[in-house]
Amino acid sequence: MTHIAKIIEIVGSSDKGWTEAAQAAVDEAKKTLHGIHGIEIKDMTAKIDPNSGKIVEYHAGVKISFSVEH
Repeated sequence: MTHIAKIIEIVGSSDKGWTEAAQAAVDEAKKTLHGIHGIEIKDMTAKIDPNSGKIVEYHAGVKISFSVEH
């Protein structure tokens, strides 16, 4: 049996951390995709408050792979 997967790239964000940002991306993808079986973190970036110099928002760019249904 042959298995085919499709991959999309999306960005999730969180004010807590990169793990939560990646999970936010997966949670959003789950709303319309079925058969998600893995992710690859492509990049991690953050927004910095210019006054305090602290991270205020984390971004995780992820590739999400899911099964193609026949």
